[in-house]
Amino acid sequence: MSLVVFRQAFDELEATVVSLATAATRARAAGLLERSALWLIDNGENDAGSLDRLVRDALGPAGAWFTLETVRGQGNVGYGRGHNLAIARSTADWHLVLNPDVVIDADAMVAGLRYLETHPEVALVTPRADGAGGRQYLCKRYPSALVLGLRGFAPAWLRQPFRATLDRYEMRDLPDDAPTEGIPIASGAFMLCRRSALQEVGGFSPNYFLYFEDFDLSLRLGRRWRIAYLPGMRIRHAGGDAAGKGWAHRRMFIRSGLTFFRQHGWRLW
Repeated sequence: MSLVVFRQAFDELEATVVSLATAATRARAAGLLERSALWLIDNGENDAGSLDRLVRDALGPAGAWFTLETVRGQGNVGYGRGHNLAIARSTADWHLVLNPDVVIDADAMVAGLRYLETHPEVALVTPRADGAGGRQYLCKRYPSALVLGLRGFAPAWLRQPFRATLDRYEMRDLPDDAPTEGIPIASGAFMLCRRSALQEVGGFSPNYFLYFEDFDLSLRLGRRWRIAYLPGMRIRHAGGDAAGKGWAHRRMFIRSGLTFFRQHGWRLW
């Protein structure tokens, strides 16, 4: 399990770790986990002592069987490369790539690990997500330049005529009463994976600093294994909406999007 933090809001991080400890404890009680390691990748600009204390306190009683491994000093290497520092060191059967603004449902780890144990063809499971603004759609079909442009920069009135296209991209047609395998792209906010599969494909690509690293990883994993959407595995996610975070994030989004299309192929619409 790995968390990458940079200029982290401590209240969000605390809620994430508390929920992770609760969900992992239930998975342990169900015989799906024995011991766990939480890799805290500190990409900088956090008070190290306060950060470590907060995480240890948030683990609560689970800290007795959770090993906390902190990695810092590498500078701000980005989201994917940060998680790679944990993936490369891990020897566990399973690895959870987790955003520090996600609250995990108490039964989510049980649902995800049970599915992975009984479906050896699946390398990654992705959850149903909700946020402050309502439902979030973490599963995606292959994007086009039109879709990304509309989502990133178009006002609501301009997006409306393309509603069916945008809904299809977000896979809003997925059933919510049963798992679905064959998902093309899963969000990096919560990726519960086979650690061996992650290491076999080399983890996240270093070509992405932020944004689209999860798209790229999903496609590379999907060439050898399957990705499954589990509606019974639930999270709350406070993030998303790169375009609403200002021009610095928009520039990173555009740069990473260009890298993605050059690597995997362009679709204009």
